[in-house]
Amino acid sequence: MLYEFREYTCLPGKRDAWVTYMHEVVVPFQTSKGVVVIGMWTSETNSDVYYWMRRFEDEAERVRIYEAVYKNATWVNDIGPVVGTFIDRSKIVVTRMNSTGQSII
Repeated sequence: MLYEFREYTCLPGKRDAWVTYMHEVVVPFQTSKGVVVIGMWTSETNSDVYYWMRRFEDEAERVRIYEAVYKNATWVNDIGPVVGTFIDRSKIVVTRMNSTGQSII
């Protein structure tokens, strides 16, 4: 399995609205394209930080799903532009991880 742990810094005061947008728009759209969302979290110590984790079977599936999500007209025209009103895209941190086989997720 291939995992992505993503850290986003929300624009000041926008994290709660971002969480709602993720739950209502981003996650339903991405899961409809095959993304498996493992979890979503907010930082306990920084009111602007949001985390989420996604899982892919392998790199080939990740590439296929990325194309299905990020090249889709709904993402390009509707969802993607809104994302930038909530998060600072220049501060996105994506950590890619491979399961060692002993992970419970």
